Amino acid sequence: MAGKFEPKVPVTLAPPKDDPISVEALAQANGAEGNKCYVAIKGKVYDVTGNKAYQPGGSYNVFAGKDASRALAKTSTKPEDVKPEWQDLDEKEKSTLNDWETFFSKRYNVVGVVDGATNRE
Repeated sequence: MAGKFEPKVPVTLAPPKDDPISVEALAQANGAEGNKCYVAIKGKVYDVTGNKAYQPGGSYNVFAGKDASRALAKTSTKPEDVKPEWQDLDEKEKSTLNDWETFFSKRYNVVGVVDGATNRE
């Protein structure tokens, strides 16, 4: 289903950036105190600032400022699952992660890549 991940409201995205973003800078982009809010998937950093779910108190805030690849693959919001490592997961979980990556890529701007990320494919 090609349209399966299409947003209900069309989104105009900026061209993806590949600027390096340090793990420390990513951690600060957690939506707290008016900061930007970023979530990384497979080392790509998405700006989710406009989505309240990722802001402090939101249901997905556990992902804010982190590479949430493993948690997304496992459809988990447990803090201990919010890690960049995903290569050891089973095929079903990897497929779920790919679906999340597609979902994010159709809704949020890519603002960079995690500097030194080892989980990019």
